[in-house]
Amino acid sequence: MIHALIFDFDGLILDTESAQIAAYADVHAARGVPFDRKLFERAVGHGELAFDPWRAFGPGANRAALEEERRARNHMRDLQLPVLPGVMALLDGARTLGLRVALASKSPREHCQRHLGRIGLLSRFEFLACRGETPLPKPAPDLYQLVLTQFGLRGFQAIAFEDSHTGSLAAKRAHLWCVAAPGPSTAHHDFRHVDRLLPTLADCTLEELLAEFRP
Repeated sequence: MIHALIFDFDGLILDTESAQIAAYADVHAARGVPFDRKLFERAVGHGELAFDPWRAFGPGANRAALEEERRARNHMRDLQLPVLPGVMALLDGARTLGLRVALASKSPREHCQRHLGRIGLLSRFEFLACRGETPLPKPAPDLYQLVLTQFGLRGFQAIAFEDSHTGSLAAKRAHLWCVAAPGPSTAHHDFRHVDRLLPTLADCTLEELLAEFRP
């Protein structure tokens, strides 16, 4: 029986990934520097990949200034982001059915709390597991195992919701059921290992998932 829902954050609750890529594109465009969007998109959701976002500016670039500008542009874009389709229905369904709800994110706690607080969803999560709070990040199962330990559950008693290959692999390595709903930045990822692959989280109901996912 399913007792908990565990959500990724970036790209799953808010499309912060597309906003971040767009902010980098803004800085490149403002300085007249070519922007390799495909290269940026390949790096999204693959935290283990080495990636230099300012390489096109050359070795003499003021990287601190570029990053400061990117953060400012990123912040403005973040303020316009809507909660992605299907998220609220799942949270409401979990509340109605008495399921526990947690977050397992490769982003820092401050980032997750700030965004969740701004959109009024922080109180909907009983527990947050974030970057740096386990020995290894995704795709290792550590973040999901931390949530399971906190809730006193085994993997097959929870459903993970992810948008990337790295995150969904972490969920499956922790033996959770996994539903993937990739966004524009992660649609090219490999999701052959997940239990359900959806265009958006609005393309299923919680009742359907609970009926399908059984030990």
